[in-house]
Amino acid sequence: MDNLIEAIVLGIVEGLTEFLPVSSTGHLLLLGHFLGFESNGKTFEVLIQLGAILAILLVYFRRLLDIALRLRTDPTARRFVIGVLVAFLPAALIGAVLHGFIKGVLFNPFLVCCALIAGGLVLLVVDELELEVKHTDATAFPLAMYLKIGFIQCLAMIPGVSRSGSTIVGAMLLGASKRAAAEFSFFLAMPTMAGAFAYDLLKNYKILTFDDTMLIVVGFVSAFFAALVVVRSFLDFVSRRGFALFAWWRIIVGAAGLAGLWVFG
Repeated sequence: MDNLIEAIVLGIVEGLTEFLPVSSTGHLLLLGHFLGFESNGKTFEVLIQLGAILAILLVYFRRLLDIALRLRTDPTARRFVIGVLVAFLPAALIGAVLHGFIKGVLFNPFLVCCALIAGGLVLLVVDELELEVKHTDATAFPLAMYLKIGFIQCLAMIPGVSRSGSTIVGAMLLGASKRAAAEFSFFLAMPTMAGAFAYDLLKNYKILTFDDTMLIVVGFVSAFFAALVVVRSFLDFVSRRGFALFAWWRIIVGAAGLAGLWVFG
């Protein structure tokens, strides 16, 4: 029962943080560390992302369906799909090569705390910069820009950096508006998270027990409903308020994590 409650809590945290620039993986690793929650091969933290993926697919279903229906006749739709695939490719290749190193070495609470703080400082600086906005439509970035964002996203392989955070910051530095940058992070999340889910499941399904599966299902459902709330409100929030709130949250959580590690180990 304790593990089920922990799985629900971790699932909610995953859903609330996956699409915010605060690092869902970093939050899950820190919370799991202090709760004493352990999963075989660290698979729980990756596999419950499927709940967040399904949430964003539900919210964006009509837009995705429209793009799919226009693929054969509309070159702009084909160009956008190619752009998303181009942005996804660096993470797919580098993630597959470094999968063992990432989970074996980088899934470290101390490193997570440092990355949270560093990323928060970067987000504060970028949020205050007077950047020239050249692109306001996430579906119409230049192909070269999609590729550059894809490489920048690879920084998020360090837990605590944040996939959405690195994508958003990279897009803004390359000329995207805050809303367009955040929205493209949603689109890029779909293949990136689905790929990570499929690859991790393929690598670790043999070591999963029935109890592991039950916890993953519970975490998945919790993540789905929590992510629905975030996806439906995040774009409007950042358009009005920017990213300072999330930057300070990262810094506070990172500092609190370092203090907890020093006190409790």
